[in-house]
Amino acid sequence: MFIWTARLRKKKTFFVAILVAALVILLAFLSAFLHKSTENGVGRLDTEESRIDYLKDLGWEVSPDPVATLQLLLPDPLTDDYAAYNKLQKQQGFDLEELQGQQVTRYTYTVLNYPDHPDGVQVNLYLCEGIPAAGDIIVTGADGFQAGLAFPE
Repeated sequence: MFIWTARLRKKKTFFVAILVAALVILLAFLSAFLHKSTENGVGRLDTEESRIDYLKDLGWEVSPDPVATLQLLLPDPLTDDYAAYNKLQKQQGFDLEELQGQQVTRYTYTVLNYPDHPDGVQVNLYLCEGIPAAGDIIVTGADGFQAGLAFPE
């Protein structure tokens, strides 16, 4: 049998207590970061079904499969094009400036229920680590435009 004894001094005990407290705080922070949700309470959208449900909750009916999926690295700092696009995103509660230098995935779906535009409408949903980071509606054609994710009233 092996017996180990140690003498604890006040300085050592205090240092160990601070170290343990810092470790607990770090673990709590990492846990919160890994399980974070967006400001509007949306969690991770890791599956096709969860992404389609998210868009359905916003009022959109979309094709069951994405038209395109693209991974891209956001520049750090944001270029002029991204900065202009980020103005639209800030109106929706997103902010690409917080994601500079990070990789995002864009899922593009065909929209099936845009009012007065039965064809030529797509929705882009950008995710960073499964969390919605940006999004927009694109209406193509001569009267085309870009809008936020909110369903038009």
